[in-house]
Amino acid sequence: MEVAELYNFPKELDGRGQTIGIIEMGGGFRQSELNTYFQKLGISPPEVLVASYPNGGKNNPGTNALDPSNVDVEVLLDIEVAAGVAPGAKIVVYFAPDGSDQSFLNVMSAAIHDSENNPTILSLSWGGPEETATSQFIQDLNRLLESATQLGITICVAAGDNGSADFPLNDAFRPWDQKAHVDFPASSPYVLACGGTRLNTRAGKVISEVVWHDGANDGTGGGISRIFPIPDYQTKAGIPNAANPTGPAQRGVPDVAGDAAPASGYQILVDDQHFPDPSQDLPPLGGTSAVAPLWAGLIARINQGLGKPAGFVNPLLYALSAQDGAFRDIIDGDNGDYRASKGWDACTGLGTPHGENLLKALS
Repeated sequence: MEVAELYNFPKELDGRGQTIGIIEMGGGFRQSELNTYFQKLGISPPEVLVASYPNGGKNNPGTNALDPSNVDVEVLLDIEVAAGVAPGAKIVVYFAPDGSDQSFLNVMSAAIHDSENNPTILSLSWGGPEETATSQFIQDLNRLLESATQLGITICVAAGDNGSADFPLNDAFRPWDQKAHVDFPASSPYVLACGGTRLNTRAGKVISEVVWHDGANDGTGGGISRIFPIPDYQTKAGIPNAANPTGPAQRGVPDVAGDAAPASGYQILVDDQHFPDPSQDLPPLGGTSAVAPLWAGLIARINQGLGKPAGFVNPLLYALSAQDGAFRDIIDGDNGDYRASKGWDACTGLGTPHGENLLKALS
């Protein structure tokens, strides 16, 4: 994938010997379609397995990618991005039976404790505003995520696609309260929260990169948690006070970023529907839901290069200095209530990766 080259992913590595687990809350995929997609890219189709666990969900693909109730788009985006940048890795998909809290907890537990496939990287593109989740769910899931760090698993989580509001502008079921929110589980201190940018390129080179923000409530999530205190690894990151309403400085989201704007997005095949498709005025696909599997693929390459799992990478990433050249600092743009700035910010975190430099810095 071109994005791996733009972010200087280590060229000699492809994620071979690594296992990426992908968490899905419904939908499905067809191996035949994956074969078609990757063959057109000139990449050997990946090994994609569906994990079986008690009371788990099933691979249940739909037929119409343009049906708003069809979540195959999310499933294929996750698989095709992760496997596209780490084609040597094994992909294991964990389907939840539904979107309930208990189902979410069960599927995460199954992935974290899967002794058969042993994923060392998990990608999660699902979540919602902290305030919409029950305190019990947040506590239970956060404990699971903490246990994953103790097992050496890196968990990459999308920061949300509705700007600092973390709510769609027009949602009849959960109307926006005009305030800023952060997405959970991206706000958990035990995950690598992934925000979004817009890439501008020319002749295969990045000429500029800014915060992804296409308008009101349309862009990368990010902000300050109202629940979790500043973790030790962020104490020197310059986390600001929360905005709208003003609140104390706590866990800052995101940690890192990557290309997420549909305008500079990803070519994906879903239910025989191509994105982009000019004949139907369909753009490429984007969102921070693409950034989580992008970073999962990068971590797979890094694990391969290290010869061991990087594990809980957050303390390692925040300990790097500008001289390491591991990140491109994004300093232009905003996501609503927060602006990009030099160093860490609540739009793009530490920035976007320079994969080769990041591997060297972690070696």
